[in-house]
Amino acid sequence: MLLFIIILLIYFISLPNSTIHADPVLPVNEETRQLLEKTLSVVEIDHEIERIDKTQQALEQEQLKLQLELLQKSSQIKDKQERAGEIIRSYYMGERDFLYSAFLSINNISQLLMIYSYYDLLISRDQEILNTYQVQFNDLQTTQQKLIRNTTELRDIKSQLIQQRERIVVFQESIDGSLKESNNPEAMQQMMDEFILYWENVGLYEVKRHFKALASAMQDLPEFIQNTKGIISIKGSTYTIDITEEQLNTFLRTKNELFNHFSFRFKNNSIIASGKNGNLLLSIEGKYSIINEPQNGIMFQVDKLLFNNLQLPDTTSRALEEEFDLGFYPQKLISFLKATDVLVSENHLLVTLKISM
Repeated sequence: MLLFIIILLIYFISLPNSTIHADPVLPVNEETRQLLEKTLSVVEIDHEIERIDKTQQALEQEQLKLQLELLQKSSQIKDKQERAGEIIRSYYMGERDFLYSAFLSINNISQLLMIYSYYDLLISRDQEILNTYQVQFNDLQTTQQKLIRNTTELRDIKSQLIQQRERIVVFQESIDGSLKESNNPEAMQQMMDEFILYWENVGLYEVKRHFKALASAMQDLPEFIQNTKGIISIKGSTYTIDITEEQLNTFLRTKNELFNHFSFRFKNNSIIASGKNGNLLLSIEGKYSIINEPQNGIMFQVDKLLFNNLQLPDTTSRALEEEFDLGFYPQKLISFLKATDVLVSENHLLVTLKISM
């Protein structure tokens, strides 16, 4: 952190005729706030475009690889397909009936053993060809299904890329308009540049630091719930977790000193986590919902993310959700329980659990 601050100070001092018209940490008025919020959105959506573009390139490479595999497997299976068809037709059309006739003409044990050996060899060979064909056919179908999924995902990715680029254009046009209307566009541009530098070197680091601390603490929440009297109640086959703001905040403060300046509030159907540390303000608003894949649990979804009173775009929220798991998994508490409902009321988070059969 000290290194970041030193870098920023050197940067500001080295700027020619540098005058900071607005604190890069806290916007001084609504006009400045809106401008910096749009600037921040452009920066973050641009990062999302880079991420999507890399994903698209990887999917396109995978697409070429799958198409080549499909051609190779189609070629390999062709011979086996023809041979398997011949075998099936031979059984269907009675071409193996000569074995039955041979058995009827047996005169001694030596002939029986010889015919049986031939029969066993013939049937084993037929079965080997049919089994090989079945394996290759299943493999071919799996590759075809992967190719279909990959094609669908690639189409969705390209659609997302177009949408995000359109958003960039809208924000950038609005920013350019504000600069044209400004009495001092150079100073305004300098302020925006300073803020971007501050965000990318300090702000994003702090946001991720808080998310990482939350994700780490959530791993130990089941143990805290189990060891705290009164949080779990049982009625028949239904278990209920009732955790209050005070209990959750007390738990978090035992896990990381960051939470001495950061607390949770429960409101109807929403959870707000916010705090201030020096000049840094962070607010996360979201809700819990039930998930069943890849495992049952309650997952926290970020609806609104504010950094120093500036709302970050949804792309940043989704990226942080992917990077940091803020979910709660009941099976870490009791292996046979499954979360079926979650409710947030004033000062209470209620999770209903049922026995999983």
